[in-house]
Amino acid sequence: MLIIGGTVHLTVRRDRLTKMLRGSPLSKVSVTFLLILMLLSPVGVWSQQQIPPPPVPTMPQPPPPSQPSEDSAPAQQGRDKDQDPAATFKVGVDVVQLFFNVKDKKGALIPDQTKDNFQVFEDNKPQIIKYFSSNSNLPLTLGILIDTSASQTRVLDAEKEVGGAFLRNVLKEKDMAFVLSFDVDVRLLQDFTSSTHALQSALNETRIGTGAGAVAAQIPGVQGPIPTSGMARGTLLYDAVYLAAHDELSQEVGRKAMILLTDGEDQGSQLRLKEAIEAAQKADSICYVLLIADRDFYGGSYSGAGEMAKMAKETGGRMIEVGNRVEKLKDAFDQIAKELRSQYSMGYTPTNSVQDGGFRKIEIRSTNGYKIQARSGYYAHPAKN
Repeated sequence: MLIIGGTVHLTVRRDRLTKMLRGSPLSKVSVTFLLILMLLSPVGVWSQQQIPPPPVPTMPQPPPPSQPSEDSAPAQQGRDKDQDPAATFKVGVDVVQLFFNVKDKKGALIPDQTKDNFQVFEDNKPQIIKYFSSNSNLPLTLGILIDTSASQTRVLDAEKEVGGAFLRNVLKEKDMAFVLSFDVDVRLLQDFTSSTHALQSALNETRIGTGAGAVAAQIPGVQGPIPTSGMARGTLLYDAVYLAAHDELSQEVGRKAMILLTDGEDQGSQLRLKEAIEAAQKADSICYVLLIADRDFYGGSYSGAGEMAKMAKETGGRMIEVGNRVEKLKDAFDQIAKELRSQYSMGYTPTNSVQDGGFRKIEIRSTNGYKIQARSGYYAHPAKN
């Protein structure tokens, strides 16, 4: 048997049989008959098929619970039936779905706008708004990404407490969330669930990490695992955003957002800021960044704010500086909660129907001159089946 390029061939085996039969008293008809039988056998059929490539390793998953939580089962069932039609129209129809906030010059949220108060443009060309809602009640899929590098030592406990209170306040029956931590490793502490108890337990598990003994995540298309050794202060921020978007949020539909609690400094990621933003945009996920850190760790100042502001703006979220003050952290979570509750939604069918995977720039304009907080564009991939 010979294997070339992942295909099993029977050429060598068939030649050997032919040589043996040449010296035998069997007729040429018998030889031909035997060869035909061999080609039609199950092994012959197998030889025409390609061996599938090995599965691409992804972010390590937390162990499944022994029994499903009582409050998570109804929520999952709620997602499988009786959904708002707008929650699933993107799946079967080539419609671009947008979630956005409207604010005045001082940043206050503006409610009660109508479809006629907005115009939408794709690559500077006007589009026709087909779907519109001034109060999006679609299920929310949320990711909490917590920086557990050394710079978070004095603020991590506050993040656990305030983050848990935020989830209890925001998540409704059909909403789902997951918790991910990152330092020199990226770890999924809790996969999608509507159980705020399970999410709080995951938050409580976070520890300032050195990467020792942890299982490294691996990014599809990047050779080797995310580095976990020889790094004194590793913070795989960009890798964490990519994995949260690609492995988790890209599989979901409807409203999606991730909240990052970090100092904004990346150290050791295999991916760059651009690739992290692209993954979030492809997953249609908003990124909120709460810039939080122990300033004494950096001697009073730290960088990373510019990169985080760029990520938030291009995905339709925003960055809020918290520093190391608990009251600012609570206020930041309150602001995000209000924005998620006040989202408008709209959908349109692009005049450019070519699905070439390229990036399309989106601009929403308010006829009343209000500020629009929305993602900067999308990637024109075919709709999910």
